[in-house]
Amino acid sequence: MSLSEEAAKSGPEPARRAIQTVLDALDKLKFGAIQLTVHEGRLVQVDVTERHRYPN
Repeated sequence: MSLSEEAAKSGPEPARRAIQTVLDALDKLKFGAIQLTVHEGRLVQVDVTERHRYPN
């Protein structure tokens, strides 16, 4: 099921909130990874691993 289909099923607000959470994490992150955990087609967790780089 696509994100738009999920939004139609559960209402637009949870999907908007999930998208905004991912966008906020991307905006704050310079180096690292964002892991999305999905259960039964729904985003349930966002993990952000930030890396700090120091010049030699």
